[in-house]
Amino acid sequence: MNLYRLLREADEAVKPVRVGLIGAGKFGSMFLAQCRRTPGMHLLGVIDMAEGRAAESCRHTGWPDAQIDARDAADALKTGKTWCGQDAMALIAADGLDVVIDATGNPAVGIRHALAAFKHKRHVVMVNVEADVLAGPLLARRAKEAGVVYSMAYGDQPALISEQVDWARAIGLEVVCAGKGTKYRPVYHRSTPDTVWDHYGLTPERAKASGMNPQMFNSFLDGTKSAIEMAAVSNACGLTPQSHGLRFPPAAVEELCSILRPHNVGGILEHEGTVEVVSCETHDGVPVPNDLRWGTYVTFKAPDEYVRNCFSDYGLVVDDTGDYGALWRPYHLIGLELGISVASVALRGEATGESLDFRGDVAATAKRKLKAGEMLDGEGGFTVYGKLMRADESLKAGVLPLGLAHGMKLKRDIPQDGFVTWDDVDFDAKDPTVAFRREMETAFR
Repeated sequence: MNLYRLLREADEAVKPVRVGLIGAGKFGSMFLAQCRRTPGMHLLGVIDMAEGRAAESCRHTGWPDAQIDARDAADALKTGKTWCGQDAMALIAADGLDVVIDATGNPAVGIRHALAAFKHKRHVVMVNVEADVLAGPLLARRAKEAGVVYSMAYGDQPALISEQVDWARAIGLEVVCAGKGTKYRPVYHRSTPDTVWDHYGLTPERAKASGMNPQMFNSFLDGTKSAIEMAAVSNACGLTPQSHGLRFPPAAVEELCSILRPHNVGGILEHEGTVEVVSCETHDGVPVPNDLRWGTYVTFKAPDEYVRNCFSDYGLVVDDTGDYGALWRPYHLIGLELGISVASVALRGEATGESLDFRGDVAATAKRKLKAGEMLDGEGGFTVYGKLMRADESLKAGVLPLGLAHGMKLKRDIPQDGFVTWDDVDFDAKDPTVAFRREMETAFR
């Protein structure tokens, strides 16, 4: 509640938080739109592998050319301007940098950037939830060893859910379930980049004109992104996924506390202390009124009669027993809110969500019958979708994590909805990302 004051103090002392942004896509651009308006924050550099994209994104979000014409990071530090370039490692190593934001979406790249940042004693805000789910607990451990902070990205749903869970626990409430809303039907698991726009009601031409990436948007639709985000929440909040993963029950906001409670009291949950994603439409495609498509929630339980009466006295929506309530946030603004994480890690030394345990994992799961010799094409593609699993069960089964299911060749056939395992693919054990993931599996087994 004091971040703005701390930012103003940094601004007045001419000691701004110096930030490096890697990845100038939609999330990064939304941060760019607000960063230039935030006191006490200096964007030292923006990096994107696509030539010219960093500067283009800055201009698109209102930055004047005179502010983004620094020759390099050293020039940016001296002049107070911003460097737009393509060399991420040069930015990470630059003098004066405080915080590295990875918004690339590529798990291998995100891990590489985070490890480099720790080496140079930089805090890391990991927008790249794919990297966090692949190896976040070990990254968080490495950050602590380096004396810096590793944080989820505020504005993205996992960090907002983590905040709601923390709120409930900090006032003495038992968390029953936490999660988010989305658009879901079972048929979406079969969706590919060729079919995705039909489900969104768009033509391929319209989507292309808007710069929309079909594989990325398909990952939101086919259940993969939901599985990734709920694994991140599980690992940050100590919540255990249900044995079946996610059910995506349709639910209006006023029904959250009735549906997301244990089955023995009329809900759908196997157990308390878990995660779930609710749908804004029924599994037959009928819209749910007053849905939570863009938001997040937490359900909790009154510990005694006095608290249960307080729920009622102050108008909390509760279930038919009066014991279970819910708090929800109807919207999230992704990159527009990212400055909260940047300020928190730099000025308070505090993460806005952090993977502390390995409870949730995301398994590469066949969208259709796959044949030996086929190449896996990763998140949102034609071959696999991500399914949430308990981490101990994932390790026991030897399941290939979704974050590595790209560019690997199958050695045997996989049935539709079957898990792809390490034994099913050719992989290079010396690949740095594979090796880091394997190290995490050993460390947190």
